[in-house]
Amino acid sequence: MALPIALRTSVIPQELELVACEQLVDIIPLVAMERTAFISGAYGPLRPPAKCKVPIWMAVNLKMKKKCHVVPPDWLNVEFLQDRLTRETSEPQFSELPFRFAEVAKVLLDVASDDFQNPDKLRSLLKDIREARQAKSREGLAKLDHSELSLPNLCALEINEIRPFFIRAMGVLTKLTKDPEGQQMAY
Repeated sequence: MALPIALRTSVIPQELELVACEQLVDIIPLVAMERTAFISGAYGPLRPPAKCKVPIWMAVNLKMKKKCHVVPPDWLNVEFLQDRLTRETSEPQFSELPFRFAEVAKVLLDVASDDFQNPDKLRSLLKDIREARQAKSREGLAKLDHSELSLPNLCALEINEIRPFFIRAMGVLTKLTKDPEGQQMAY
């Protein structure tokens, strides 16, 4: 969702991708490597052709050096995303997706699209899901109530997008609901 520059005070999408790269993903190593310690933890050993869990940042680094294949997460396939798109367009609530699905999908598809079946279809479905969820966000913000806002299953990127607008809107609503003596009005 594109917001005016004055409202863009949140983390930028690239920073969210960086945070998402701490999540673990399965890889199939193409080289052997002993267990290696990093600041964020120790990973390995890598023994081809056995799967190994590593952070996305490490998988990206190994993939760019052609030293592994990335195993797509369970949710990053055409059938699952098609089901979620159907739910997004037919149900009023947000469908359940991993909290950082948009960031993880972008990073993995940018670097390891050759490890995915039908990456173009995946990108298309992710874009359609994102647009459907943005439409729901806009509808929800249009019905904003000063007392409560419940948006379960919102992902990190979506929360980050609406946070600046929401904070300002709630401030205005709070001012509007006060009586002249500055006391909160009861409903």
